[in-house]
Amino acid sequence: MSLYENVPSKSERHFLFLQGPHGPFFHRLGQMLRNAGAKVSRVGFNAGDRAFSFRDSGFIPFTRSPEEWPETFEDLVAEKGITDIVLYGDTRPIHASAVEIARAKGLTVHVFEEGYMRPYWVTYERGGTNGHSRLMDMSIDDMRAALALSDLDVPEPPARWGDMRQHVFYGAVYHWFVMFRNRQFKNFQPHRELPVAKEATLYTKRLLLMPYIALDRMLATMRVRMGGFPYHLVLLQLEHDSSFLKHSPFERMEEFLELVISGFAKGAASHHHLVFKAHPLENDRSPTRANIARIAKEHGVSSRVHYIRGGKLARLLDHARTAVTVNSTAAQQVLWRSIPLKVFGSAVYDKPEFVSTLPLPKFFEQPGRPDNRAYRDYRRFLLETSQIPGGFYSSRGRRQLLRQVVDMMLDDEDPYDALKSGKIAPRQALRIVS
Repeated sequence: MSLYENVPSKSERHFLFLQGPHGPFFHRLGQMLRNAGAKVSRVGFNAGDRAFSFRDSGFIPFTRSPEEWPETFEDLVAEKGITDIVLYGDTRPIHASAVEIARAKGLTVHVFEEGYMRPYWVTYERGGTNGHSRLMDMSIDDMRAALALSDLDVPEPPARWGDMRQHVFYGAVYHWFVMFRNRQFKNFQPHRELPVAKEATLYTKRLLLMPYIALDRMLATMRVRMGGFPYHLVLLQLEHDSSFLKHSPFERMEEFLELVISGFAKGAASHHHLVFKAHPLENDRSPTRANIARIAKEHGVSSRVHYIRGGKLARLLDHARTAVTVNSTAAQQVLWRSIPLKVFGSAVYDKPEFVSTLPLPKFFEQPGRPDNRAYRDYRRFLLETSQIPGGFYSSRGRRQLLRQVVDMMLDDEDPYDALKSGKIAPRQALRIVS
């Protein structure tokens, strides 16, 4: 019997959407799946979810306590004949419990995430992403075998995010609704520890301070680029990001900062510098900048440690000696340039061919070069499978993404199996999204 012999037809499939990225992407995606003949419902957990459902007739408000969610989810699956669930990120509690139940019932789990090859790609996988991705168990040899039928001309990685303003704007709108229009969802508990009011304030502050942040970033970048010193680059992540919390050995960013600065002080040459680059969406919810200054002073390297608030990674990579991260997807640009890389968390790109296994002081002293051929094969594999051109937040990005991803969701095989069987659909040419 074929593995896919009992896969429902389009008209028999019923997609249940859970929480998506801020903005209208999940609403548009649901509309297109309906146009393809499938049924679509969506569960909303707060007023932000409801606002971006745009009065969709398939919207189902979940207003009970979080402890009742697993039972409610099972009831929805049974009552509506759900065959597929769709979600953004698989680690927040409501998603993790739904995924566990869905797998036990044999449902197809569609997971979206920010692109492993961001900014102009989005990640679409089945079953899980990041530390739960099938990529974690694939070797470079496995990928090379699957690429035997492929002749994709691999595009170069873009140097900047294409829809940052829209991302911040939709985040501010979403949290405004949760803060001021959430009466129906009084039992809602956010998956992040920061209160919703504080989250909304930080998004709004970030939006208003963009000109000041840009000036501060430009001056800090100039000091590094014009300094004439060799430097090592540290790619920071958001402390509340699921990849950091769920797929790394650290509970707080401060632990990672201590590890890196102490390793730099022990191993790097005395004329080398250390540059911390903040995540583009960093909103100062944790005192990362102050912690860096304090720890650098404790290790006697204050004059050689710098902090840059986001900005274009490519300019800093042009002259970086090495790069260090927990498991940031920005490390893909590091590897593309054959810069030595050290990671500390679970990452889909953590392959021995191109990620260093040296202790950190030794890495700063003599890192060695990654296997660029192996990385290029790895990158080709991702761009043929789970990385879809487009974006969640800009209108052009959504249009480009929807042109391809709906067919992938309706396909019997997930992207990795489709490539292996030779049935993967041809990819669109990459277009700039802004």
